[in-house]
Amino acid sequence: MEAVETKYEVVIGLEVHAQMKTKTKIFCGSTTEFGQEHNSQVCPVCLGYPGVLPVLNKEVVRMAVLTGLALNCEIAEYSKFDRKQYFYPDLPKNYQISQYDMPICKDGWLQIGEKKIRINRIHMEEDAGKLIHAGAAGLAGSSYSLVDYNRTGIPLMEIVSEPDISSAEEARAYMEALREIVRYLGVCDGNLEEGSLRCDANISIRPVGQKEYGTRAEVKNMNSFKALQHAIEYEINRQVDIIEAGGKVIQETRLWNDEKGITSSMRSKEEAHDYRYFPEPDLVPMKVDKEWVEQIKQTMPELPVAKRNRYITELGLSEYDAGVLVDSIEMAIFFDEVVTSGSNAKAASNWLMGDITAYLKENKVKLTDTNLTAKNFMEMLDLIAKGAISKNIAKTILVQLIEKGGTAQDIVKEQGLSMISDDSTIRDIVVKVVADNPKEVEKFKAGKKQVLGFFVGQVMKETKGRAKPDVVNKMLVEELNK
Repeated sequence: MEAVETKYEVVIGLEVHAQMKTKTKIFCGSTTEFGQEHNSQVCPVCLGYPGVLPVLNKEVVRMAVLTGLALNCEIAEYSKFDRKQYFYPDLPKNYQISQYDMPICKDGWLQIGEKKIRINRIHMEEDAGKLIHAGAAGLAGSSYSLVDYNRTGIPLMEIVSEPDISSAEEARAYMEALREIVRYLGVCDGNLEEGSLRCDANISIRPVGQKEYGTRAEVKNMNSFKALQHAIEYEINRQVDIIEAGGKVIQETRLWNDEKGITSSMRSKEEAHDYRYFPEPDLVPMKVDKEWVEQIKQTMPELPVAKRNRYITELGLSEYDAGVLVDSIEMAIFFDEVVTSGSNAKAASNWLMGDITAYLKENKVKLTDTNLTAKNFMEMLDLIAKGAISKNIAKTILVQLIEKGGTAQDIVKEQGLSMISDDSTIRDIVVKVVADNPKEVEKFKAGKKQVLGFFVGQVMKETKGRAKPDVVNKMLVEELNK
């Protein structure tokens, strides 16, 4: 990478395909649910039968406009669909309905740190099917391929950046920020592993100071942020090695092999394909009403950057805490509901990032799949703040709230978990614990003050955690110093 930093400039543009979270496909009524039986979510329209006509799903347009607004794009007043002609086994019509010269959104940007990455366009199109390669054929890989058309016709947004990205790290940051935005908007679930968010990277290098772009290679098949970063890093080094050895980079499409950590050639791309675009004759051009765009704008949720800033400036959270909470939409929504009702923001965030997150990870569940609600969680925080229960007792109560629901107050009453308010009861237990441990008393009086922790633990054990720690500490010091 040293040669890159001193001699060459990296130029990267990303093409991101985001599957929209609509209930039905872009031009027909077939469902878009993921993971169903192969070829069970198809109809004559998405299979391209003769004589059928597409009907545009209005929700697809709304989601595209909403995304464009979030990415600071100009929303086109007039837009149309086009036929992109090409043959592939998973494309039953032998053409794809896409947008060519009049996309729904253009000229936007996404802020990454101090830098704005320009967005050339966002256009709508239909997804193709999926080939499943099977059989055994030795080194050749597979002996035959099957095709699943369930994905055919699922609505896509293609978000195309300008070649403004200068490093693998910046590309990853852009992709992560984009994923956050589409998830917060509710237009895409952002699942890279399932392919609902896919990215192609166009990568080239040029000598520092040169205005002309170098020959680019397109890299596909990156299904994680880590893979995206590693694939770009590998490709940069590969191109540098070629040029340093006196060779020339070939314009081609390459595939990332995550297992081997390398890119390999898929097909040459010496010239752009002639897709023979022409206006889709079965769909009329769209006039996007400005009032409708304004209505869509009014539904814009608080976006991740704004939410992080609010958590830091208004709620006093650290940058780290705010980042962790915002990274999970479910947790951020839950947290907002809690603090809006007056609960302590720092206490709520500590529990969410600590015990609650640990439970969710250990049991492999989402927060929304549990019985914990903002209301019963707030009640638990209120009991802690009032001193009615200790934090240790709250840990026990929290698990029950997550698994069974109910209220913290009822659990405290039913299981006798409230703090001991009678000081004389605590005093009796303190006296007994001290009397039962003469050797530890001697250590304390000999100057080993850390032994106090042992006595506190014994008292808490006797009271089942129901004694107030500050009261216990005070009484123990008094008793041990007699």
